Amino acid sequence: MASPLVLHTVVAPVFGTNCYVLASAGGECVVVDAGAGTAQAVATVVHGHGLAPIAVLATHGHVDHTWDAAAVCDEFDVPLLLHEADAYRIDDPFGSLGLGTADGSTSGPLAQALRGMGIDPRSYRAPGRVVTFATRPGVVGDLGLRSLEIGLLHAPGHTEGSTFYLVALEGGPAVLTGDVLFAGTIGRTDLPGGDAGLMARTLRDVVPLVDADARVLPGHGPATSIAAERRSNPFLAG
Repeated sequence: MASPLVLHTVVAPVFGTNCYVLASAGGECVVVDAGAGTAQAVATVVHGHGLAPIAVLATHGHVDHTWDAAAVCDEFDVPLLLHEADAYRIDDPFGSLGLGTADGSTSGPLAQALRGMGIDPRSYRAPGRVVTFATRPGVVGDLGLRSLEIGLLHAPGHTEGSTFYLVALEGGPAVLTGDVLFAGTIGRTDLPGGDAGLMARTLRDVVPLVDADARVLPGHGPATSIAAERRSNPFLAG
């Protein structure tokens, strides 16, 4: 069995997306959810700790989680991995959110946030290599990334391809939940591709497959735990 992974966290300046670097004892690592403005900070973590990235992962295809994926992929010559159901979002980040093209979305909140950080909304580009995976509903899969044992659980609702990544950290089990499960709440389902019925099913059938002691590392906001959410999150009541 592989050794527990080491966690490094970078918070994106745009929409506060949590970007996680998960590293093995041998130094191989993955970068999860490279949001806008994280590329330089990720490079600092990687070089500062002598790490060797082997992939960038996305919990889902929304652009606030993938904006800097191309920059990180290029920097370390690695692919972007995500669920096949969200792959279409990578080439059409604004349109897949119902915002039209980047050129036509400069007045929207996403584009305004980008411009506020000095990022031109028209500067988005997709990574050169995108690798997709599929998972069987209700079954824990595995990414198969050499020394990094990362489990997969398909958790649709926020998007069609939302995915939980299951890992063992130095402090115990953890799950990266993207924008499905947060501290005290859940992700929205009213954006294109969102589905309240699927979200309810994910909360009912998928969350219980996660270790009850797991730490929850969400796409935004503070970390929590499965146990704490079962006690106090109104969306997990019952």
